[in-house]
Amino acid sequence: MTGLIKLLRTTAFRYSLIYFGLFAAAAAGAVFYIYWQTNALLGAQIESAIQAEIGSLDQQYRQGGIETLKRAVVDRSETPGNSLYLLADAEGRHLGGNLKAVSEELWNSTGRVAFIYRRALDNRVEERYAFAVIFRLANGYRLVVGRDIEDRRQFGELVRSVFLWTLAGMAIVGLGGGLLVGRSLLRRVESMTETTRNIMAGDLSRRVPVSGSDDEFDRLAVSLNEMLKRIEELIAGFKEVSDNIAHDLKTPLSRLRNRVETALREPADPQTYRDALQATIEDADELIKTFDALLSIARLESGAAHPNLERFDLAAVVTDVCELYEPLAEERGMVLDLTPAAETIVEGKRELIAQAVANILDNAIKYGTPGDGSPGANAKTISVSLDRQPERADIVIGDRGPGVPPEDRERVFRRFVRLEASRSLPGSGLGLSLAAAVARLHGGTLTLSDNEPGLKATLSLRRLASAAEGGR
Repeated sequence: MTGLIKLLRTTAFRYSLIYFGLFAAAAAGAVFYIYWQTNALLGAQIESAIQAEIGSLDQQYRQGGIETLKRAVVDRSETPGNSLYLLADAEGRHLGGNLKAVSEELWNSTGRVAFIYRRALDNRVEERYAFAVIFRLANGYRLVVGRDIEDRRQFGELVRSVFLWTLAGMAIVGLGGGLLVGRSLLRRVESMTETTRNIMAGDLSRRVPVSGSDDEFDRLAVSLNEMLKRIEELIAGFKEVSDNIAHDLKTPLSRLRNRVETALREPADPQTYRDALQATIEDADELIKTFDALLSIARLESGAAHPNLERFDLAAVVTDVCELYEPLAEERGMVLDLTPAAETIVEGKRELIAQAVANILDNAIKYGTPGDGSPGANAKTISVSLDRQPERADIVIGDRGPGVPPEDRERVFRRFVRLEASRSLPGSGLGLSLAAAVARLHGGTLTLSDNEPGLKATLSLRRLASAAEGGR
């Protein structure tokens, strides 16, 4: 019973009921109009025919009196058809016509009247409906001229009966269809509700079922599943961030505390205190940088950094970043190979995109040295290029280092994720996370691929047509 009540309360059933009511009202109006117009037309034809008969009989009555009228009535009564005639004297005696008798009420009436008369047919008497005009002549004579309209009445009843049965059938089909549609929709909504209950209970892996019909519910389910996937990734990321914070920040904090304790235990020496404070400041600066990066990623992912977009030349930004990092690369014995690029206009925040390019380049300089010390002119070369596509611009930075295994290329975009091979090097594991967040903010992507050997990072951004291109 509860299921039926829920079904009757569904939007689909209510809409089906409303549509059925509107359609039934429109159909009833159309049928009534047709029936009324048909009745009006048939009534006008019958009345016109009766008036013609009356005009003819009146002319004969004026020319020959009651006897001539009697013969005319008798002659016309013998003609097959729906015409009805009655001529009677003042006492009601039948003088002629195919109407043998009329009721007292009809006898005393004048003008247009509708009445029921009896007619013998196949050894039985049936009652039929008729319309007539009654005249009172001189000396109390009565003349009735009419038409049998029983067929018209039966036609009207047939129309009403067909309409009522059709309406009943429409009601069954409409309400039944509404129940079926409502049941189908309710089943799909219930599956979504069940999924949300499981998710609220803690099972973040549950997804809304997709039927494969590609209807609006499927499109909604796909969007919800993408949202749920993103939420699951964020929650997993938060958990991983918490674990990594506990792992990666505990060490420098412990080191800082131990250094201060050591300085306090040592004999009072200004230089010792100064060295300890200097190292403490350096560790604190690294911690501040880490938290600044975390705040920047949080702002980017929340969209807080989205306003104040500007158009600028991406090639100039890439060139500036390469010039800034070229001394650091040379210090590590590496070479930055920048391929010149033509003007490439993009829309976004210049400083954020510059920061993303700098983070990717910094990673390449830190981890781009071949692990096996491979010799060769290209072994310590970091290539930087800007590829112009019809609708996007790809900043490609490739190194010749050990690279990142395919199974870890998505994971390294998470905050604080550092592969085991890189844990001995300085860093917080936030550089690629920040670059990926910048890419998402600008509607772009950051992908990692094999450089054969080494790692290739591709930052793709939407490109706008430059003034030179617009003029061609």
